[in-house]
Amino acid sequence: MNAPDNPLIIQSDKTLLLDVHAPLAGEARAAIAPFTELEKSPEHIHTYKITPLTLWNASAAGFTPLQVEQVLQMYSRYELPPNIIEAFAGTMARFGKIKMLSAGALPEQADGMPNGSLFLQINDKPVYEEIANIKSLRKYLTDTGTGFTLKLEHRGTVKWELIKLGWPVEDEAELADGEPLEMALREQAASPAACWAVRDYQQSAVDAVFGRPDGGVKCPLGLGFGVVALPCGSGKTIVGMAAMARLKTNTLILTTNVTAVHQWIDELLEKTTLERADIAEYTGAKKAVAPVTIATYQILTWRREKDGLFPHFNLFRARPWGLIIYDEVHLLPAPVFRVTAELQAVRRLGLTATLIREDGEEDSVFCLVGPKRYDVPWKVLESKGWIAEAFCTEIRLSMPDDLKIAYASAPQREKYRIASENPEKMSIVLDLVTNHPDDHIIVIGQYLEQLQIIAGELDAPLVTGKTTNKRREAVYNEFRQGKVRVIVVSKVANFAIDLPDASMAIQVSGAFGSRQEEAQRLGRILRPKDRASFFYSIVSRYTVEEEFAANRQKFLTEQGYKYVIKNWQD
Repeated sequence: MNAPDNPLIIQSDKTLLLDVHAPLAGEARAAIAPFTELEKSPEHIHTYKITPLTLWNASAAGFTPLQVEQVLQMYSRYELPPNIIEAFAGTMARFGKIKMLSAGALPEQADGMPNGSLFLQINDKPVYEEIANIKSLRKYLTDTGTGFTLKLEHRGTVKWELIKLGWPVEDEAELADGEPLEMALREQAASPAACWAVRDYQQSAVDAVFGRPDGGVKCPLGLGFGVVALPCGSGKTIVGMAAMARLKTNTLILTTNVTAVHQWIDELLEKTTLERADIAEYTGAKKAVAPVTIATYQILTWRREKDGLFPHFNLFRARPWGLIIYDEVHLLPAPVFRVTAELQAVRRLGLTATLIREDGEEDSVFCLVGPKRYDVPWKVLESKGWIAEAFCTEIRLSMPDDLKIAYASAPQREKYRIASENPEKMSIVLDLVTNHPDDHIIVIGQYLEQLQIIAGELDAPLVTGKTTNKRREAVYNEFRQGKVRVIVVSKVANFAIDLPDASMAIQVSGAFGSRQEEAQRLGRILRPKDRASFFYSIVSRYTVEEEFAANRQKFLTEQGYKYVIKNWQD
């Protein structure tokens, strides 16, 4: 029943406003999470949006339009806008109109189906006719009069094509078990000093994708694929290892760089019963295959010629994998999307801090890796101590007079570089490092010349794309061990770098307006610790850098982080 102190205001444009001071705000936030996406979360009113993708995620998790309506009615302050529920119901009804089934699931069709094929079941005649007349699908589908057959290898491609047309496929075809691999999580880590346990939200994430082992809760659709979205520093690697221990099967792990590969290996040896011989590295330096193989996206997408074949795609077929883990799944490159489309019979787990893709391909992750099955707001984990409290500050400073004319006459893209490389930023960096003597500091930026100058002034190690993997890991280890307090890094350190003691980041330049990068850079300092963390972003005032900085901060402000803006004294 609607009440004036209810926390939600539902608007006709499909946005939801949550009054965080209302008595039932926390309860309402949890209730709407399965079918909404957080858009903004400043101090008093949080904004959520409902999109086709959020509704299809809800449908994939078993939600019905009636349940959505009941939740909205329960927490709405005012009457629901006319027809809004009908609009949601129409979108959700699209999920399930098209089902993909194995031959055994439809014995009446099996006799007429070629070996190694699937069946696309469409009981709605108008939808059936629409699909039959989509030219791009004709080369994949064979019309049987009651549905369509397709080859196993086209399972993902057909789903990909259909979701682009607004038709999410409910994929109920069988998944392969893969070759068995006996392994378990250690009750006590291999290192006596490393005490750990699977946290409740990490266990819930595994249950959401693969179901509970006691059968108490079946995973959605009885399948095992999907995406888990958790903040940087909250232990997504643990979720992956817990999934491996649950399924006990040969596993292929794909991640962003060689350092991340080695971190996965170290974590597996530390926290599972796997032996070193069970784990292989597949990178530019080593190309081995074992029951657990960890590879980089970079090696998989390497080819000799621009239009040539991808020789390392054979890795996907090197063993009977039972699980593929896509680390930092929001970075999944387009060529890997293609091969992922062929691997729909393998259980899949995507791990990410944010599903934001600057190319807008979130729906491709949805249909090829899986729907988002589980997420937790960043601030919720911060309040429980699972990630560090962080204070974000943007420091604005003027351009020096001798650069103002060059900036004014430069092309738009060059303007950003001139503003980003403002030499006056150096004095702010030095000041911040001096005034934070107890912090472990990462200075991070986009432009190499700028970073080289800063590293020289600070007498700090520099890590860039040109730094060898051996040198990178040596620098990171010295930082972890406290031998160096400050390191300077380029964008190579944006992802999957575990520096648990880092408590401060100074961002001197970034990749234009990338919200994704801003989230990842803050994530470098979010490992839980006994002290708060600080994130400083230095921006040239009255330049395009201000505009890009505002967009970069958007994702973090949506998560509830406040940016304090300070002007540097001229």
